[in-house]
Amino acid sequence: MIHCDILTLFPGMLEPIFGQSILKRAIDKGLLNVCIRDLRDFAYDKHRVTDDVPYGGGGGMLLKPEPIFAALDLIREERGEIRVILPSPQGKHFDQTLAEDFSNEKLPLVFICGHYEGIDARVNDGISLEEVSVGDYILTGGEIPAALMIDAAVRLVPGVLGGALSAQEESFSTSLLEHPHYTRPFEYRGMKVPEILTSGHHSKIQGWRREKSLINTLEKRPDLLEEAPLTKAERLWVAGLDLEQEGLR
Repeated sequence: MIHCDILTLFPGMLEPIFGQSILKRAIDKGLLNVCIRDLRDFAYDKHRVTDDVPYGGGGGMLLKPEPIFAALDLIREERGEIRVILPSPQGKHFDQTLAEDFSNEKLPLVFICGHYEGIDARVNDGISLEEVSVGDYILTGGEIPAALMIDAAVRLVPGVLGGALSAQEESFSTSLLEHPHYTRPFEYRGMKVPEILTSGHHSKIQGWRREKSLINTLEKRPDLLEEAPLTKAERLWVAGLDLEQEGLR
């Protein structure tokens, strides 16, 4: 089970996400617990102010440290030891390995969703936290990255997905991109499902899928092949495909 607390100024952005699809199913099964906390509830003044202008001037507003520290103090009282995550473009890149790490984490995960120009630097200085980036671009706030990371992690928890092998076979779980998928009808607009997939010969189907996965990865993300767990024969075969593609360019 994964337990997550999310500190945010905009709970309404997150509530619908966790009330739908696989995330809702995980919550209903008791495999995911999410507590969305409004940072304004931890402000000290009657106007529930959570941001202010930065010292030294400059544009934008910063989240004040007091509500964040107060929220984390309460969560520690309720949960004990916690693991704090700050979605930030300055952090380490989120990937499948980190998703697996989060999915196996026994401590509650606490996500601090920044907004505006960011948060007061004393939050980073005074709290043991991890800055994590979901990509080299700027978003309005940390809500979408927090939901993204939770989604990626919870689908790896046994029992969340329908099939036992579903999570294992997805892109990046094996350092390779997935093979193509097909469903009914067998033929549509002149395009047919590869006949091998209807053959019932499971070993040949698995071989076809592995081959298509390698081709897909070579064409779209060749960088992944460097660390992928390939056999010597597969590496030689991929190298031959690569040389063939180079000759066609």
